[in-house]
Amino acid sequence: MEETVVEIRGLKKAFGDLEVLQGVDLDLFKGENLVVLGKSGSGKSVLIKIMVGLLRQDEGSMKIFGQEVSTLNKKELNALRLKIGFSFQASALYDSMTVRENMEFPLVRNVKNLTKAEITKKIEGLLDSVGLPQSINQMPSELSGGQKKRIGIARTLILNPEIMLYDEPTAGLDPITCMEINNLIVQVREQFNTSSIVITHDLTCAKVTGDRMAVLLDGQFKAIGTFDEVFARAKDERVKSFYDYNFIES
Repeated sequence: MEETVVEIRGLKKAFGDLEVLQGVDLDLFKGENLVVLGKSGSGKSVLIKIMVGLLRQDEGSMKIFGQEVSTLNKKELNALRLKIGFSFQASALYDSMTVRENMEFPLVRNVKNLTKAEITKKIEGLLDSVGLPQSINQMPSELSGGQKKRIGIARTLILNPEIMLYDEPTAGLDPITCMEINNLIVQVREQFNTSSIVITHDLTCAKVTGDRMAVLLDGQFKAIGTFDEVFARAKDERVKSFYDYNFIES
């Protein structure tokens, strides 16, 4: 039986009269990449913000490693967040810091008693794993969009998270760089044994990175399964039209 690391049941979230999540159920299994696919404004990002305690659901349950997130105190929530790596859409690098300093920051703040040599070894190893060892002393302004994305992922991995959350990882990137980031997401799972949720509206990203995918429309998951299963069995015309409109053969 597969181990569940995230269990979502009956999750509801509204902002005024706008019901963004209408009682959704979803599981993330250990070691899988799960894609949550949906149009802009469909509630994808709200879902992961509830996961890390940035928002609180109105109803339902969000359990991570068996813990109900909404009941955790500040200390418990901070401990949980250290197990979750959040790769932001805009990479979220500090413009005034070099790549080295950007990667040092979460490590020094959260892990005590590391020597300078140990920190350097960790940073160099991760930069090598994302293919950018030469960028260690560069400023974010000197990097391309794809390079920033890679550095952002490397920085997220510096605390050895068990779960990775990718928010629109290919947004704003050219097709070649998109494929590089998609392949990196797969590589990260294999190399670092992470379980991941990939939030996207990019079907190429969904096909390449996802073991399973869940299609979020009108606040509900309309289809869950492998990429081929979802689109072969889709009864909802909006799921089919999503494929027809969006998909680019890789």
